Amino acid sequence: MPSTSSHFLCAGTLVLIEGLARAQEPASARVAPLFTELGARALPGVETHCGSKAKDFIVEVNGGGLALADFDGDGKVDLVVVDGSDLERVKRGAPGHSPRLFLGNGDCTFRPAGEPWAMSGGRWGMGCAAGDVDGDGWLDLVVTQWGPTRVFLNQKGAGFRETGFAGGAAATQWGTSAALFDYDRDGKLDLFVVRYLDFDPERIGKPGSEGCRWKGHDVMCGPQGLVPQFDVLFRGQGDGTFVDRTEAAGLRPAKAGFGLGVMAFDFDADGDTDLFVANDSTPNHLWENQGDGKFVEAAYARGVSHDANGREQASMGIACADTNGDGRAELFITNFSGEMDSLYVSSKSGGWRERGSAAGLASPTLGTLGWGTAFADLDLDGDLDLFALNGHVYPQADLPGTDTSYAQKDLLLRNDGRGKYAAEPLSAAEPAVSRAGALADLDGDGDLDLVGLRVEGQVRVFRNEAQHTDAQHWLRVALRARGGNRFGIGARVTAEWKDGRQVAELRTSGGYQASVPPEVHFGLGGVERLERLRIRWPSGKEQVLEGVAVDRALVVEEAP
Repeated sequence: MPSTSSHFLCAGTLVLIEGLARAQEPASARVAPLFTELGARALPGVETHCGSKAKDFIVEVNGGGLALADFDGDGKVDLVVVDGSDLERVKRGAPGHSPRLFLGNGDCTFRPAGEPWAMSGGRWGMGCAAGDVDGDGWLDLVVTQWGPTRVFLNQKGAGFRETGFAGGAAATQWGTSAALFDYDRDGKLDLFVVRYLDFDPERIGKPGSEGCRWKGHDVMCGPQGLVPQFDVLFRGQGDGTFVDRTEAAGLRPAKAGFGLGVMAFDFDADGDTDLFVANDSTPNHLWENQGDGKFVEAAYARGVSHDANGREQASMGIACADTNGDGRAELFITNFSGEMDSLYVSSKSGGWRERGSAAGLASPTLGTLGWGTAFADLDLDGDLDLFALNGHVYPQADLPGTDTSYAQKDLLLRNDGRGKYAAEPLSAAEPAVSRAGALADLDGDGDLDLVGLRVEGQVRVFRNEAQHTDAQHWLRVALRARGGNRFGIGARVTAEWKDGRQVAELRTSGGYQASVPPEVHFGLGGVERLERLRIRWPSGKEQVLEGVAVDRALVVEEAP
């Protein structure tokens, strides 16, 4: 979030805000929305909590986290909801609201998982990451908080068991997003935890304190004026424990950022996994893996540290995918209101160029404050679309003179196939104060559904209403690798057909305090059969499947 005393002035602002209004007009004035929000029947009575309604402190505004994955092994996607707390609980030493697992019914609805899966409340939950951290073939869970990072080991589909986090004192700070990945290619998953700032409510001013004003209104203080914290890297030991390797890996920039989002991906296609961190009101970080256990900070050199005008932004969520078929991933970053969301398009030089305005993203995103996001072929027409969950951090955004609002419409940004995006409401739901979001095929029909969190209140489940015509084919691919990284996190999967291909990377990092299933999803449009499916496994082995049928979920075992 930007300095609370900042104002954003931009030539042509009136035109852009008018464009936003058109993009957010009621669904009845446009085509039917692609998604239907199912409301309370998807998760009856399930709500999240995040401090007071007044939002007098910055810890109360970022919301919780969620993970979508099959934890019990029944083939249906389950949901973990990471919940928060309030300052009164913290003050008296009481635990916050517990993270909760809900088992999927296979129809976009969920049910409580039961006592074996119960997780105790921590200090104040934030985000999460899913992956097999002990190498037993079952997905485990890492939960970040304002407080110690927590690890829950999956007991072979029968419940969770929390372990003591052997990660050092650095794990006791404010963690936001997390990514599980194998940075040193030893077959064991490692953990990267993004951290936000040093928060002590006894030392932070109240709304209206010096510098704590925004557009003439008293608002909560931060992040500017507070102390950012360094992110941390933990090397996995293969048994569910971790060792702090931040310094040894070179992951200590000259200045810390206010970290919110993370994406683990191999941006240079050299076989090892790199990291992008979206920072709030400080330059973003790109950690380039050198393949020898060390990273080099490369965001400025690669063109993703600042916006196209050289200004740092207040960045939250991250979408990552190869949208133009050149084999390198594009990055879409959601930002604060008054800053349009950013689209970094890969260039032949090995870096990126910011092209959000040229792609049609300026008008629909300038007035929104974005959080959860992802690239995916949401309408199955063969190109990658975007969603963006939106909602302000200041309840005062509803007061006069702000040019925005507290509750906001969530957006579907539909790809026209030529690299431009048309904005429309994600669903017919009323505006909300949304935060984390993640995609998965919740009902097994081949298109991707969505779960989103409000900063507090009812968990949101959206069913995808794609029509599935003869021009809307798809393929889901899950992997079973050899060794400890059983789900193949970090693998590169390429779908090929006559005159075309798509490249996807298997990961669970969901961009902002979220985790997605360990699989890749291809929307194929009119492609009725793949000529081949190429897999580059985390081990470095290459495997090719010929003549692959589509419109199915495929599980591929790594060849000996």
